[in-house]
Amino acid sequence: MSKYDFHYFQGSTLSDLFAQDSTDASYGFILNYPATASWAAYPNRKKYFIQDGSSEATKTSFDKICQKEPWKNLAVLGDRIPGIVIIQPPKSLLEYWQEHFGFSQSNIEMMDCSTYLDDLSHSERFDKLISLFPFDHLKPEKHAVDPDTHYRLLSKVTLAELGVQCPKYESYNLHQVNIEDIQLPQYPYLIKTSHGLSGEGTYIIKSASDLNYCFEEIRKYLNIKLLDTIIVSEFVKNEVQNYCVQFYVNKLGEITLIGTTSQLVTPEGNYLGGLIDYRNTDMSKFFEMIANVGQYAHKQGYFGMIGFDVLEDKDGEFYAIDANFRVNGSTPLCLQRNTLLGLGKGVAKYSSDYRMEGTLDSILTTLKPELDRKDLIILSALEKIKYGKINTDIYAIVTGETMQKMQHIERKLQSKGLQWLP
Repeated sequence: MSKYDFHYFQGSTLSDLFAQDSTDASYGFILNYPATASWAAYPNRKKYFIQDGSSEATKTSFDKICQKEPWKNLAVLGDRIPGIVIIQPPKSLLEYWQEHFGFSQSNIEMMDCSTYLDDLSHSERFDKLISLFPFDHLKPEKHAVDPDTHYRLLSKVTLAELGVQCPKYESYNLHQVNIEDIQLPQYPYLIKTSHGLSGEGTYIIKSASDLNYCFEEIRKYLNIKLLDTIIVSEFVKNEVQNYCVQFYVNKLGEITLIGTTSQLVTPEGNYLGGLIDYRNTDMSKFFEMIANVGQYAHKQGYFGMIGFDVLEDKDGEFYAIDANFRVNGSTPLCLQRNTLLGLGKGVAKYSSDYRMEGTLDSILTTLKPELDRKDLIILSALEKIKYGKINTDIYAIVTGETMQKMQHIERKLQSKGLQWLP
């Protein structure tokens, strides 16, 4: 018998998860990240630095931060907690969600992107706002989790405090130590900025040229005053699996399992999506890690979603390499568990890198048989016009009864024009 009595979440929406912790006040969910680019009306440049690109040209784009990413979580938000959106999703996407996720979508709170954080700071409608990352320009007391606490939890420096095995690392405050004076280990190793956004700010160092590039990037971050701290971490060798283990910790410190995905990443470490086998994933091998991370978060005053990335090496050792105290990229995939198992579908893959020629309306028509069978579930879609041609960028889940059947469905979707662009 396991000493942990952890159970899977029985719902399928984010607001069902948060419902237990949102009865004491009126809550909303800010679905977008803060940004530091020149287009941001409220750049996070004062206190809660986020490394979302070292120059204007490389910063995460408006369409990703304010459209594609927030809509993906809006798709699975459910009706109980309003989702705050600063760009309205396309009407046909909303209609598709209403039909396939069964919400009324009355939960969308449209706000003006040029004033939304001021409006929310003074709002009488919302007492507390759940966020993926603290906002410099939102009053601290409006954050559902104390923003200083949340920022510290989201820092890569905090990993060793979580009570789980992780690669050895050292952290350096670059206002106190010169980057050239840091004693670096032998190749390969990693250098990470403290709050890099989805793979940004993580550098795998295997050669002198890797190191030169990394130092150049870090100097750019220092020049634009968006970085205080880096960590230098040992590299986990002989990796055989890369997992994202997800759970929810409530205000009482109780844990609900959400799911574990195998992460799909490029050789450079960039995130492509996740793969899940709902029936054959044994989360009990992570229970001790889940208990320790959950307990640590609870002691700090955190409640909400947690996903931590774990590498397994060929000796069966687990190393936590990152912990995200927020809704994760593949959380919507985990939330499909009960729906898909009810349809006999045990395997699913999520990716934010699908694209198809044509308008969203034409795609919804072309792929209607697959959408009706839930062979494909669309979480987010955005039309793009380039050289007079319309393409639609899609975040989606492909499903199947088994891995082979899912791959067969994916090939069939490709033959209908759905491209995967890793």
